[in-house]
Amino acid sequence: MLASGGGLLDLRTISQVMLDTSNMTYNEIYHLQKRIGTNPDGYWGPKSIRACKDHLRAMMPPVNPWPKSDQGSLMEFYGNPGDESKLVSIDVSGLGVKYDGQKVKSIRCHRKVADSLHRVLVALDGGICAWILGQYSGCYNNRPMRGGSLPSLHARGAAIDLDPAPNGNHRAWPTNATMPIQAMEEFAKEGWIGLGWAIGRDAMHFQATQ
Repeated sequence: MLASGGGLLDLRTISQVMLDTSNMTYNEIYHLQKRIGTNPDGYWGPKSIRACKDHLRAMMPPVNPWPKSDQGSLMEFYGNPGDESKLVSIDVSGLGVKYDGQKVKSIRCHRKVADSLHRVLVALDGGICAWILGQYSGCYNNRPMRGGSLPSLHARGAAIDLDPAPNGNHRAWPTNATMPIQAMEEFAKEGWIGLGWAIGRDAMHFQATQ
C-alpha cells in the first residue's frame, strides 16, 4: 500500500488507518480474506472485492434460477409489483425469526421464491449466524426503491432485509457494516444476490435475481 508521498506504509500505519476508517479490525478483514481465497493483508481493496464476488458466485447453482434485475425480466418472471395473488406465506414458526423483538410465525413472499427462501432461513437458523434472524426487517412491501420511482424487489416479494441498523444503504460492506459472510454464503447457494457484496453497501438486502 502506497502512502501519499509514494512510500510504502508499514503494517502499523495500515492497521491505524483501518481502525480510523472502519468498524472492522485488521484481524477480522485478514480472516475474511482467507475465507474468500485471496492474499490476506488486512486491507479491503479491489483485489478483495473481486475475490469475494468470485467466492460467492462460485457457490451459486450452475444455472441461476432467477431473472435478471431489469424491469422487463422481472415483470416476465415475477409479474406486476404489488400483485398479492402471487404471494404465499412460508411457515417460520419453528425458526428464530423476530421482527422488532417479536416472534414471526410466517413470511409473505412470491410463490416462486418461497421454497428457496425457506431453505436459506433454515440453514441460517442452524448455523453460526442464527442470531441474524432475530433482526428480520421485512420481505413483501409494495413500495418503490429507496430514492427512486422503480418498484423495489420487495414489491414483488422477492427480497428480504436482515439486521438493517448496522447494514444500511450508506454503510460500506465489510468495513463499516456487519453482515456475516456466512449469511451471504447461504443466500448465494440458492442463487440470491446480497447487495453488500454485489455493490458494496446495503448489506441488509438480499434478492432473488441474477
